[in-house]
Amino acid sequence: MTVKIDLNISLDGFATTTDQTPENPMGDDWTRLTAAYVGTRTMREKVLGDTSGAGTTGVDEKYASAYFEGTGAEIMGAGMFGLHLFGDDPGWRGWWGDEPPFEVPVLVLTRAPRPSIEFDNGTVFHFIDATPHDALARARELAGDADVRIGGGIDVVRQFLKAGLVDRLHLAVAPIVLGRGERIWDDLRGIENDYAISSEVAESGVTHVTFRR
Repeated sequence: MTVKIDLNISLDGFATTTDQTPENPMGDDWTRLTAAYVGTRTMREKVLGDTSGAGTTGVDEKYASAYFEGTGAEIMGAGMFGLHLFGDDPGWRGWWGDEPPFEVPVLVLTRAPRPSIEFDNGTVFHFIDATPHDALARARELAGDADVRIGGGIDVVRQFLKAGLVDRLHLAVAPIVLGRGERIWDDLRGIENDYAISSEVAESGVTHVTFRR
């Protein structure tokens, strides 16, 4: 069983963007940051619901398809589920639609737990107030022999990295400079000493950097 993270970041290490507006809630920078991943065949099918087979099939696709392989449970923060925007709505089912792409149990870390939400495709969101160690212990029980993925957001990712709980960290480094946002490397000085590191450049210009314990 592997504890893994897959994350899109900019050349200057930012994993979040700051150019959102009410008219453009994702922002243009987020589109640029994730363009290569969203353009792959796997992500178009899993996230966008496009079953036509369209999308790129090169190096980016190799990592996009691996994102879903072998995962038995996921851990994410409340923001990734959308509770920061709709926490007062007991009927809110997340912004992943009626077929969330996870298809496994998902532990949502929140200070305000609520009843679990189950979807027909196997995705079940469980809302828990737990430390990284306790959340991982429960995720391992749910995953069995399969992997556990730490999905995000960036604060959750850094918590698990700082606690030394991550076996594999994959970063898709987009060739753009954001200049502001939240950086993955804050308070993680010297983390590279704990991992063997490899990299591969995709046709899109994205550099896939993998840290393996």
